[in-house]
Amino acid sequence: MSASLPTSSASQPASQSSINTVAIVGAGTMGLGIAQVCVQHGLPTILFDINADMLPRARQAIAAGLSKLVEKQKLTPADHEAALVRLTLTADLAQVQADLIVEAVVERLDVKQRLFQDLARQNPVTSIFASNTSSLPITRLAAGIPHPERVVGMHFFNPAPIMKLVEVISGVATAPAVADAVYALAEQLGKRPVRAADAPGFIVNRVARHYYVEGLKVAEEQVAPVEVIDELLESAGFRMGPFRLMDLIGVDSNFLVTSAMYEAFHYDAKFRPSRLQQQKVDAGHHGRKSGRGFYEYPAAE
Repeated sequence: MSASLPTSSASQPASQSSINTVAIVGAGTMGLGIAQVCVQHGLPTILFDINADMLPRARQAIAAGLSKLVEKQKLTPADHEAALVRLTLTADLAQVQADLIVEAVVERLDVKQRLFQDLARQNPVTSIFASNTSSLPITRLAAGIPHPERVVGMHFFNPAPIMKLVEVISGVATAPAVADAVYALAEQLGKRPVRAADAPGFIVNRVARHYYVEGLKVAEEQVAPVEVIDELLESAGFRMGPFRLMDLIGVDSNFLVTSAMYEAFHYDAKFRPSRLQQQKVDAGHHGRKSGRGFYEYPAAE
């Protein structure tokens, strides 16, 4: 299963390549979720994390996710085993070589740029570099990367194995054929891709940012406690209130996105990060992954 582009010599840039292998950088919640989707749909996938201790847990989480699909009869036991065979885990960055490399690391421009620069030295120019960023400009991310036409946004949503939407974001330098290939691949992964321009927050996070920001303002002003705010919004039809959703996403990750958008919109007050959320981050209350955020979570969760 592959998303193909016009064939050409291997010396040409990524806009003339095919996607047959994938590498994911970052074995956190998003990275392992994207890796599960890829191996489930037949793609040999490398999952890298600089912290080797993350890898066994990532494999266990992916296996558990695939097992749930077997229980729901959406996957056969044989398909489950075959998917795990396609998964390679590594803490050695030198092994991260693939047709498509998706970064799912911390939401910092300098970290992502440095990563792509390192990967460019060991991958051919035919490799596509995709960012799972939810807010950072693809054009700025591609700046300083050899062959910036191969850099594109491929923004999955949490949890990646379940959520259908994928934003495909083209920066100023992104080759149309690269965006086309990533769009086609997202379709092959069972997703519903949409094309987005390289604007702050793209589509979803620009619209959704105020769901969090206004909820936090209401809590800061002590209009109502977080539990009441969540219950009211859930009763209005939202699947999760803003505070339960921030705990699921990661309070720290959500705060970084808001901070990045605040800067990108030249410190427009309507995007101002919350002091309440800053305190949670400073205290290490990052949500479900840390056992405590706006709510507390038993260790079994």
